[in-house]
Amino acid sequence: MKMLAVPLLVCAMMALTSAAGNSAKSCSSGWIADNGRCFIYFPTLMTWADAEKKCQFHGGNLASVHNFDEHYVIQSMILRKTHSYPLTWLGGTDAQQRGTWFWSDGTPFRFNYWSTGQPDNLENAHCLLMNFGDQKKFDDQPCYYRKPFVCAKPL
Repeated sequence: MKMLAVPLLVCAMMALTSAAGNSAKSCSSGWIADNGRCFIYFPTLMTWADAEKKCQFHGGNLASVHNFDEHYVIQSMILRKTHSYPLTWLGGTDAQQRGTWFWSDGTPFRFNYWSTGQPDNLENAHCLLMNFGDQKKFDDQPCYYRKPFVCAKPL
């Protein structure tokens, strides 16, 4: 009986250790997990640069969006919090070179979900926001505008 108890105890400890390791890989309170990242919506109105600094303070960047599913997850999170679709900063910018868009987290800018006629660089608009127009897509706006924002960080 003693010989059987030791392997069972070892197996139980391994299972508990594995479960504890998996639970440690979750998002902090208030953040939601999706596809290996954690997202949070901040309703505080900030410029794009101040919003990026706030995201960095929390260990991330303004959110990058790589496909429609991520866009939908972020938009749904905002809708749950606000019951509306406010114009919201994301991490896209072409401030370095007009028309060459980057994500502030360094990931490639490949998902183009621009509203019709956008980006138009109206009023030197170099920062990207979501929920623009009837279709709630991307738009470029001047970076000094104050908007709510979404941060993302690795899980």
